[in-house]
Amino acid sequence: MAETRIVKPRPVSGFPEWLPEQKIVENRLLAIIREEFERHGFAQIETPAVENREILSAKGVVDKEIYGLSRLAAAEGEDASTDLALHFDLTVPLARYVAQHFGSLTFPFRRYQMQKVWRGERPQAGRFREFYQCDIDIVGNGSLSTLNDAEIPCVIHAIFSRAGIGDFVIRMNNRKVLQGFIRSLGLEDAKLPDALRVIDELEKIGAEAVARQLGERTGLDGPAVDRLLRFITEAPDPADLASLCDDPLFLEGARDVGELFSALADLGLPESAYVFDPSIARGLDYYTGTVYETRLAALPEIGSICSGGRYDDLASTFTRQRLPGVGISIGLTRMLARLFDAGILRTGPQTPAPVLVTVMNRDYLSASLGLAATLRNAGIATELFTEPKKIGDQLKYAAKKGFAVAVIAGETELAEGRVQVKALATGDQMTVPRADMADLVARIIAGGIQEGS
Repeated sequence: MAETRIVKPRPVSGFPEWLPEQKIVENRLLAIIREEFERHGFAQIETPAVENREILSAKGVVDKEIYGLSRLAAAEGEDASTDLALHFDLTVPLARYVAQHFGSLTFPFRRYQMQKVWRGERPQAGRFREFYQCDIDIVGNGSLSTLNDAEIPCVIHAIFSRAGIGDFVIRMNNRKVLQGFIRSLGLEDAKLPDALRVIDELEKIGAEAVARQLGERTGLDGPAVDRLLRFITEAPDPADLASLCDDPLFLEGARDVGELFSALADLGLPESAYVFDPSIARGLDYYTGTVYETRLAALPEIGSICSGGRYDDLASTFTRQRLPGVGISIGLTRMLARLFDAGILRTGPQTPAPVLVTVMNRDYLSASLGLAATLRNAGIATELFTEPKKIGDQLKYAAKKGFAVAVIAGETELAEGRVQVKALATGDQMTVPRADMADLVARIIAGGIQEGS
Protein backbone atom coordinates (compact mmCIF):
# COMPACT_ATOMS: atom_id res chain seq x y z
CA MET A 1 0.00 0.00 0.00
CA ALA A 2 1.44 3.35 -1.02
CA GLU A 3 2.45 5.61 1.83
CA THR A 4 0.28 8.70 2.22
CA ARG A 5 2.18 11.82 1.24
CA ILE A 6 2.40 14.40 4.01
CA VAL A 7 2.06 17.99 2.84
CA LYS A 8 4.16 20.27 5.02
CA PRO A 9 1.98 23.04 6.48
CA ARG A 10 3.20 26.48 5.51
CA PRO A 11 1.84 29.89 6.47
CA VAL A 12 0.69 32.18 3.68
CA SER A 13 2.53 35.49 3.98
CA GLY A 14 0.29 38.41 4.87
CA PHE A 15 -2.66 36.28 6.00
CA PRO A 16 -2.66 36.26 9.81
CA GLU A 17 -3.81 33.27 11.82
CA TRP A 18 -4.39 33.89 15.53
CA LEU A 19 -4.02 31.39 18.34
CA PRO A 20 -7.22 30.81 20.37
CA GLU A 21 -6.17 33.20 23.16
CA GLN A 22 -5.42 35.91 20.57
CA LYS A 23 -8.70 35.33 18.76
CA ILE A 24 -10.54 35.73 22.07
CA VAL A 25 -8.95 39.17 22.47
CA GLU A 26 -9.89 40.07 18.90
CA ASN A 27 -13.48 38.96 19.51
CA ARG A 28 -13.62 41.05 22.68
CA LEU A 29 -12.53 44.14 20.76
CA LEU A 30 -14.96 43.41 17.93
CA ALA A 31 -17.75 43.22 20.52
CA ILE A 32 -16.70 46.56 22.06
CA ILE A 33 -16.55 48.21 18.65
CA ARG A 34 -19.94 46.84 17.66
CA GLU A 35 -21.54 47.95 20.94
CA GLU A 36 -20.19 51.49 20.67
CA PHE A 37 -21.10 51.82 16.99
CA GLU A 38 -24.67 50.83 17.83
CA ARG A 39 -24.74 52.93 21.02
CA HIS A 40 -24.12 55.96 18.82
CA GLY A 41 -26.92 55.07 16.42
CA PHE A 42 -25.09 53.39 13.56
CA ALA A 43 -26.87 50.52 11.78
CA GLN A 44 -24.94 47.56 10.43
CA ILE A 45 -24.76 46.66 6.78
CA GLU A 46 -22.70 43.95 5.13
CA THR A 47 -21.63 44.05 1.52
CA PRO A 48 -20.29 41.02 -0.37
CA ALA A 49 -16.60 40.22 -0.14
CA VAL A 50 -16.70 40.23 -3.94
CA GLU A 51 -17.47 43.18 -6.21
CA ASN A 52 -17.30 43.69 -9.94
CA ARG A 53 -13.81 44.74 -10.96
CA GLU A 54 -15.06 47.91 -12.62
CA ILE A 55 -16.63 48.98 -9.32
CA LEU A 56 -13.40 48.53 -7.36
CA SER A 57 -11.22 50.24 -9.93
CA ALA A 58 -13.62 53.16 -10.49
CA LYS A 59 -11.86 55.29 -7.87
CA GLY A 60 -8.49 54.95 -9.55
CA VAL A 61 -7.03 52.30 -7.23
CA VAL A 62 -3.85 50.66 -8.53
CA ASP A 63 -4.81 47.29 -10.03
CA LYS A 64 -1.94 45.47 -8.30
CA GLU A 65 -3.66 46.09 -4.95
CA ILE A 66 -6.79 44.24 -6.07
CA TYR A 67 -7.11 40.46 -5.89
CA GLY A 68 -9.08 39.21 -8.89
CA LEU A 69 -11.09 35.98 -8.81
CA SER A 70 -10.81 33.10 -11.22
CA ARG A 71 -11.67 29.42 -11.16
CA LEU A 72 -8.92 26.81 -11.07
CA ALA A 73 -10.54 25.07 -13.99
CA ALA A 74 -13.30 25.67 -16.49
CA ALA A 75 -15.44 23.52 -18.70
CA GLU A 76 -14.57 23.23 -22.34
CA GLY A 77 -15.38 26.45 -24.13
CA GLU A 78 -15.53 28.45 -20.90
CA ASP A 79 -13.10 31.02 -19.52
CA ALA A 80 -11.79 30.40 -15.98
CA SER A 81 -11.27 34.13 -15.41
CA THR A 82 -14.08 36.34 -14.09
CA ASP A 83 -14.98 40.00 -13.85
CA LEU A 84 -15.03 39.72 -10.04
CA ALA A 85 -12.52 40.74 -7.37
CA LEU A 86 -12.19 40.86 -3.58
CA HIS A 87 -12.89 44.25 -2.00
CA PHE A 88 -9.74 46.05 -0.78
CA ASP A 89 -11.60 48.43 1.57
CA LEU A 90 -15.16 49.13 2.69
CA THR A 91 -15.51 52.66 1.31
CA VAL A 92 -15.92 51.77 -2.35
CA PRO A 93 -18.52 49.09 -1.55
CA LEU A 94 -20.33 51.66 0.62
CA ALA A 95 -20.42 54.12 -2.26
CA ARG A 96 -21.87 51.46 -4.54
CA TYR A 97 -24.33 50.38 -1.85
CA VAL A 98 -25.65 53.89 -1.18
CA ALA A 99 -26.01 54.64 -4.89
CA GLN A 100 -27.78 51.33 -5.51
CA HIS A 101 -30.17 51.59 -2.53
CA PHE A 102 -30.56 55.37 -2.54
CA GLY A 103 -34.35 55.26 -2.78
CA SER A 104 -34.66 52.90 0.20
CA LEU A 105 -32.31 54.64 2.63
CA THR A 106 -33.10 57.40 5.13
CA PHE A 107 -30.63 60.28 5.24
CA PRO A 108 -28.47 61.15 7.04
CA PHE A 109 -27.56 57.49 6.66
CA ARG A 110 -25.49 56.16 9.58
CA ARG A 111 -23.90 52.81 8.84
CA TYR A 112 -21.19 50.58 10.20
CA GLN A 113 -19.38 47.61 8.69
CA MET A 114 -17.01 45.11 10.32
CA GLN A 115 -15.62 42.84 7.62
CA LYS A 116 -12.40 41.41 6.29
CA VAL A 117 -10.78 43.09 3.30
CA TRP A 118 -7.99 41.92 1.01
CA ARG A 119 -5.21 44.07 -0.34
CA GLY A 120 -2.35 43.02 -2.58
CA GLU A 121 0.53 44.81 -0.89
CA ARG A 122 3.90 43.75 0.46
CA PRO A 123 3.46 42.18 3.93
CA GLN A 124 5.50 43.79 6.71
CA ALA A 125 5.24 44.51 10.42
CA GLY A 126 1.64 45.40 11.18
CA ARG A 127 0.58 45.27 7.53
CA PHE A 128 -1.31 42.34 6.05
CA ARG A 129 -2.99 41.22 2.87
CA GLU A 130 -6.08 40.11 4.77
CA PHE A 131 -7.40 42.06 7.73
CA TYR A 132 -10.49 43.16 9.60
CA GLN A 133 -11.63 46.70 8.94
CA CYS A 134 -14.26 48.41 11.12
CA ASP A 135 -15.84 51.50 9.55
CA ILE A 136 -18.52 54.03 10.35
CA ASP A 137 -19.84 56.73 8.05
CA ILE A 138 -22.58 59.34 8.20
CA VAL A 139 -23.75 60.12 4.66
CA GLY A 140 -25.97 63.07 3.81
CA ASN A 141 -28.16 63.79 0.83
CA GLY A 142 -26.99 67.09 -0.64
CA SER A 143 -25.69 68.47 2.65
CA LEU A 144 -24.42 67.30 6.04
CA SER A 145 -24.12 69.39 9.21
CA THR A 146 -20.72 69.95 10.82
CA LEU A 147 -22.28 68.57 13.99
CA ASN A 148 -21.82 65.10 12.51
CA ASP A 149 -18.05 65.68 12.52
CA ALA A 150 -18.25 65.91 16.33
CA GLU A 151 -20.00 62.55 16.64
CA ILE A 152 -17.01 60.69 15.23
CA PRO A 153 -14.44 61.50 18.00
CA CYS A 154 -17.02 60.52 20.61
CA VAL A 155 -17.23 57.05 19.06
CA ILE A 156 -13.44 56.77 18.84
CA HIS A 157 -13.03 57.78 22.48
CA ALA A 158 -15.71 55.38 23.70
CA ILE A 159 -14.13 52.41 21.89
CA PHE A 160 -10.50 52.92 22.85
CA SER A 161 -11.33 53.87 26.45
CA ARG A 162 -12.82 50.39 26.86
CA ALA A 163 -10.21 48.54 24.81
CA GLY A 164 -7.46 48.58 27.44
CA ILE A 165 -4.76 49.93 25.14
CA GLY A 166 -3.51 52.78 27.31
CA ASP A 167 -3.55 56.53 26.75
CA PHE A 168 -4.39 57.86 23.30
CA VAL A 169 -5.17 61.19 21.69
CA ILE A 170 -7.45 62.03 18.75
CA ARG A 171 -5.67 64.58 16.57
CA MET A 172 -7.94 66.68 14.39
CA ASN A 173 -7.50 69.24 11.64
CA ASN A 174 -9.54 70.71 8.82
CA ARG A 175 -8.11 70.55 5.32
CA LYS A 176 -9.74 73.86 4.46
CA VAL A 177 -7.59 75.48 7.15
CA LEU A 178 -4.44 73.89 5.82
CA GLN A 179 -5.25 74.51 2.16
CA GLY A 180 -6.31 78.09 2.83
CA PHE A 181 -3.13 78.86 4.76
CA ILE A 182 -0.94 77.37 2.02
CA ARG A 183 -2.90 79.27 -0.62
CA SER A 184 -2.31 82.52 1.29
CA LEU A 185 1.43 81.92 0.83
CA GLY A 186 0.98 82.26 -2.92
CA LEU A 187 0.65 78.63 -3.98
CA GLU A 188 -1.73 77.95 -6.85
CA ASP A 189 -4.64 75.58 -6.22
CA ALA A 190 -3.28 72.96 -8.63
CA LYS A 191 -0.24 72.47 -6.38
CA LEU A 192 -2.21 72.12 -3.12
CA PRO A 193 -2.54 68.30 -3.33
CA ASP A 194 1.25 67.98 -3.68
CA ALA A 195 1.77 70.19 -0.65
CA LEU A 196 -0.67 68.16 1.45
CA ARG A 197 1.00 64.89 0.52
CA VAL A 198 4.38 66.24 1.59
CA ILE A 199 3.01 67.57 4.90
CA ASP A 200 1.38 64.18 5.52
CA GLU A 201 4.91 62.71 5.66
CA LEU A 202 6.08 65.07 8.44
CA GLU A 203 6.32 62.47 11.21
CA LYS A 204 7.99 59.93 8.93
CA ILE A 205 10.68 62.09 7.34
CA GLY A 206 10.99 65.11 9.67
CA ALA A 207 10.67 68.87 9.23
CA GLU A 208 13.93 69.35 7.31
CA ALA A 209 12.99 66.82 4.62
CA VAL A 210 9.46 68.23 4.42
CA ALA A 211 10.85 71.75 3.94
CA ARG A 212 13.12 70.56 1.14
CA GLN A 213 10.38 68.61 -0.63
CA LEU A 214 7.91 71.48 -0.35
CA GLY A 215 10.39 73.67 -2.18
CA GLU A 216 11.13 71.04 -4.80
CA ARG A 217 7.58 69.84 -5.48
CA THR A 218 5.54 73.03 -5.04
CA GLY A 219 7.96 75.89 -5.72
CA LEU A 220 7.30 77.64 -2.37
CA ASP A 221 10.25 79.86 -1.43
CA GLY A 222 12.18 79.57 1.85
CA PRO A 223 10.30 82.22 3.89
CA ALA A 224 6.93 80.76 2.83
CA VAL A 225 8.01 77.24 3.79
CA ASP A 226 9.23 78.51 7.17
CA ARG A 227 5.87 80.20 7.85
CA LEU A 228 4.01 77.05 6.88
CA LEU A 229 6.13 74.81 9.10
CA ARG A 230 5.71 77.17 12.06
CA PHE A 231 1.95 77.09 11.57
CA ILE A 232 1.66 73.30 11.42
CA THR A 233 4.13 72.56 14.24
CA GLU A 234 3.16 75.24 16.77
CA ALA A 235 -0.52 74.18 16.77
CA PRO A 236 -2.44 77.40 17.41
CA ASP A 237 -5.45 77.50 19.69
CA PRO A 238 -8.59 76.78 17.60
CA ALA A 239 -10.19 79.90 19.10
CA ASP A 240 -7.44 82.07 17.58
CA LEU A 241 -7.49 80.60 14.08
CA ALA A 242 -9.57 83.31 12.42
CA SER A 243 -6.97 85.96 13.32
CA LEU A 244 -4.10 84.13 11.61
CA CYS A 245 -5.11 84.31 7.95
CA ASP A 246 -7.68 86.12 5.79
CA ASP A 247 -7.96 83.55 3.00
CA PRO A 248 -11.70 82.77 2.48
CA LEU A 249 -11.14 79.00 2.46
CA PHE A 250 -9.06 79.26 5.64
CA LEU A 251 -11.78 81.29 7.36
CA GLU A 252 -14.42 78.75 6.32
CA GLY A 253 -12.31 75.98 7.83
CA ALA A 254 -11.66 78.00 10.99
CA ARG A 255 -15.42 78.39 11.45
CA ASP A 256 -15.89 74.63 11.04
CA VAL A 257 -13.14 73.95 13.59
CA GLY A 258 -14.79 76.31 16.07
CA GLU A 259 -18.15 74.58 15.67
CA LEU A 260 -16.50 71.16 16.00
CA PHE A 261 -14.65 71.95 19.22
CA SER A 262 -17.69 73.66 20.73
CA ALA A 263 -19.82 70.58 20.02
CA LEU A 264 -17.18 68.25 21.48
CA ALA A 265 -17.26 70.24 24.72
CA ASP A 266 -21.06 70.04 24.84
CA LEU A 267 -20.93 66.31 24.18
CA GLY A 268 -18.71 65.90 27.23
CA LEU A 269 -15.60 64.58 25.49
CA PRO A 270 -12.64 65.01 27.90
CA GLU A 271 -10.27 67.76 26.73
CA SER A 272 -7.33 65.40 27.28
CA ALA A 273 -8.73 63.07 24.60
CA TYR A 274 -8.36 65.35 21.57
CA VAL A 275 -6.24 68.14 20.17
CA PHE A 276 -6.21 70.48 17.18
CA ASP A 277 -3.19 69.57 15.05
CA PRO A 278 -2.74 71.46 11.74
CA SER A 279 -0.05 68.98 10.64
CA ILE A 280 -2.71 66.28 10.08
CA ALA A 281 -3.21 66.36 6.33
CA ARG A 282 -4.34 62.83 5.33
CA GLY A 283 -2.78 62.24 1.94
CA LEU A 284 -5.91 61.00 0.19
CA ASP A 285 -7.36 63.63 -2.14
CA TYR A 286 -11.03 62.97 -1.37
CA TYR A 287 -10.93 64.47 2.14
CA THR A 288 -12.30 68.00 2.03
CA GLY A 289 -12.85 69.14 5.63
CA THR A 290 -12.32 67.65 9.09
CA VAL A 291 -9.67 64.93 9.29
CA TYR A 292 -8.83 62.61 12.20
CA GLU A 293 -5.90 60.50 13.33
CA THR A 294 -5.69 58.60 16.62
CA ARG A 295 -2.29 57.87 18.17
CA LEU A 296 -1.23 55.76 21.13
CA ALA A 297 0.87 57.54 23.73
CA ALA A 298 2.93 54.40 24.41
CA LEU A 299 3.43 53.43 20.78
CA PRO A 300 3.39 56.51 18.53
CA GLU A 301 5.69 54.86 16.01
CA ILE A 302 2.90 52.60 14.70
CA GLY A 303 1.08 55.67 13.38
CA SER A 304 -2.65 56.18 13.42
CA ILE A 305 -4.78 53.33 14.78
CA CYS A 306 -7.99 54.99 13.61
CA SER A 307 -8.30 57.66 10.95
CA GLY A 308 -10.71 59.27 8.52
CA GLY A 309 -12.46 62.50 7.78
CA ARG A 310 -15.03 64.54 5.87
CA TYR A 311 -15.59 64.22 2.13
CA ASP A 312 -17.80 66.21 -0.25
CA ASP A 313 -19.17 63.43 -2.41
CA LEU A 314 -19.09 59.72 -1.64
CA ALA A 315 -20.53 58.21 -4.79
CA SER A 316 -20.04 60.56 -7.73
CA THR A 317 -18.78 57.63 -9.80
CA PHE A 318 -22.06 55.76 -9.34
CA THR A 319 -24.78 58.42 -9.11
CA ARG A 320 -25.53 62.06 -9.90
CA GLN A 321 -26.78 62.55 -6.33
CA ARG A 322 -24.38 64.60 -4.20
CA LEU A 323 -23.66 62.56 -1.08
CA PRO A 324 -21.33 64.30 1.41
CA GLY A 325 -20.20 62.35 4.43
CA VAL A 326 -17.81 61.86 7.31
CA GLY A 327 -16.35 58.63 8.64
CA ILE A 328 -13.47 56.71 10.15
CA SER A 329 -11.87 53.30 9.81
CA ILE A 330 -10.16 51.04 12.34
CA GLY A 331 -7.75 48.53 10.80
CA LEU A 332 -8.28 46.10 13.66
CA THR A 333 -6.00 43.24 12.58
CA ARG A 334 -3.09 45.56 11.87
CA MET A 335 -3.55 47.32 15.20
CA LEU A 336 -3.81 44.07 17.17
CA ALA A 337 -0.61 42.64 15.71
CA ARG A 338 1.40 45.67 16.80
CA LEU A 339 -0.24 45.81 20.24
CA PHE A 340 0.45 42.11 20.86
CA ASP A 341 4.10 42.54 19.82
CA ALA A 342 4.52 45.56 22.09
CA GLY A 343 2.90 43.83 25.07
CA ILE A 344 0.24 46.56 25.34
CA LEU A 345 -2.49 43.99 24.78
CA ARG A 346 -1.93 40.72 26.62
CA THR A 347 -3.66 37.44 25.97
CA GLY A 348 -5.50 35.51 28.66
CA PRO A 349 -7.27 32.15 28.74
CA GLN A 350 -7.32 29.84 25.74
CA THR A 351 -11.05 29.32 26.22
CA PRO A 352 -14.11 31.58 26.36
CA ALA A 353 -15.61 29.30 29.03
CA PRO A 354 -14.51 30.14 32.58
CA VAL A 355 -15.67 26.81 34.05
CA LEU A 356 -14.53 23.21 33.59
CA VAL A 357 -16.72 20.39 34.89
CA THR A 358 -14.48 17.41 35.61
CA VAL A 359 -15.44 13.75 35.55
CA MET A 360 -13.93 12.05 38.59
CA ASN A 361 -15.54 8.68 37.94
CA ARG A 362 -16.91 7.51 34.59
CA ASP A 363 -19.52 5.49 36.48
CA TYR A 364 -21.11 8.83 37.40
CA LEU A 365 -20.76 10.45 33.99
CA SER A 366 -24.50 11.14 33.84
CA ALA A 367 -24.27 13.31 36.97
CA SER A 368 -21.34 15.30 35.53
CA LEU A 369 -23.29 15.92 32.34
CA GLY A 370 -26.13 17.22 34.48
CA LEU A 371 -23.78 19.61 36.35
CA ALA A 372 -22.56 21.05 33.04
CA ALA A 373 -26.15 21.49 31.86
CA THR A 374 -27.11 23.23 35.12
CA LEU A 375 -24.30 25.77 34.74
CA ARG A 376 -25.04 26.38 31.08
CA ASN A 377 -28.74 26.85 31.80
CA ALA A 378 -27.72 29.46 34.39
CA GLY A 379 -25.96 31.40 31.61
CA ILE A 380 -22.43 30.34 32.62
CA ALA A 381 -20.16 29.24 29.75
CA THR A 382 -18.96 25.77 30.71
CA GLU A 383 -16.76 23.06 29.23
CA LEU A 384 -17.13 19.40 30.12
CA PHE A 385 -13.98 17.26 30.28
CA THR A 386 -14.77 14.37 27.98
CA GLU A 387 -11.67 12.16 28.02
CA PRO A 388 -11.11 9.23 30.45
CA LYS A 389 -8.21 10.70 32.43
CA LYS A 390 -7.29 11.05 36.09
CA ILE A 391 -8.52 14.08 38.01
CA GLY A 392 -4.95 15.38 38.31
CA ASP A 393 -4.58 15.42 34.53
CA GLN A 394 -7.94 17.16 34.21
CA LEU A 395 -6.83 19.91 36.60
CA LYS A 396 -3.56 20.33 34.68
CA TYR A 397 -5.64 20.77 31.55
CA ALA A 398 -7.77 23.36 33.36
CA ALA A 399 -4.69 25.31 34.46
CA LYS A 400 -3.12 25.25 30.99
CA LYS A 401 -6.25 26.55 29.27
CA GLY A 402 -6.84 29.19 31.92
CA PHE A 403 -10.19 28.21 33.41
CA ALA A 404 -11.25 30.23 36.45
CA VAL A 405 -13.22 27.44 38.14
CA ALA A 406 -13.21 23.66 38.23
CA VAL A 407 -16.25 21.72 39.43
CA ILE A 408 -15.45 18.35 40.99
CA ALA A 409 -17.94 15.74 42.14
CA GLY A 410 -17.06 12.21 43.21
CA GLU A 411 -19.14 9.37 44.58
CA THR A 412 -19.31 10.84 48.10
CA GLU A 413 -20.32 14.36 47.01
CA LEU A 414 -22.93 13.09 44.60
CA ALA A 415 -24.44 10.82 47.25
CA GLU A 416 -24.77 13.83 49.54
CA GLY A 417 -26.14 16.09 46.79
CA ARG A 418 -23.06 18.30 46.99
CA VAL A 419 -20.19 19.39 44.68
CA GLN A 420 -16.69 20.79 45.12
CA VAL A 421 -16.05 24.17 43.51
CA LYS A 422 -12.37 25.08 43.10
CA ALA A 423 -11.17 28.62 42.37
CA LEU A 424 -8.11 27.85 40.27
CA ALA A 425 -6.43 31.24 40.68
CA THR A 426 -6.21 30.88 44.49
CA GLY A 427 -6.53 27.14 44.99
CA ASP A 428 -9.47 27.67 47.35
CA GLN A 429 -11.93 24.78 47.28
CA MET A 430 -15.45 24.83 48.73
CA THR A 431 -18.06 22.11 49.04
CA VAL A 432 -21.62 23.34 48.58
CA PRO A 433 -25.08 21.88 47.90
CA ARG A 434 -25.64 21.28 44.22
CA ALA A 435 -28.46 23.84 44.29
CA ASP A 436 -25.97 26.55 45.32
CA MET A 437 -23.30 25.60 42.76
CA ALA A 438 -24.24 28.04 39.98
CA ASP A 439 -24.47 30.99 42.37
CA LEU A 440 -21.06 30.27 43.92
CA VAL A 441 -19.43 29.77 40.51
CA ALA A 442 -20.88 33.05 39.26
CA ARG A 443 -19.56 34.88 42.33
CA ILE A 444 -16.05 33.44 41.86
CA ILE A 445 -16.02 34.44 38.20
CA ALA A 446 -17.17 37.94 39.12
CA GLY A 447 -14.44 38.21 41.77
CA GLY A 448 -16.88 38.30 44.65
CA ILE A 449 -15.26 35.49 46.65
CA GLN A 450 -12.32 36.41 48.87
CA GLU A 451 -9.73 33.89 49.98
CA GLY A 452 -10.97 31.85 52.92
CA SER A 453 -14.59 33.04 52.65
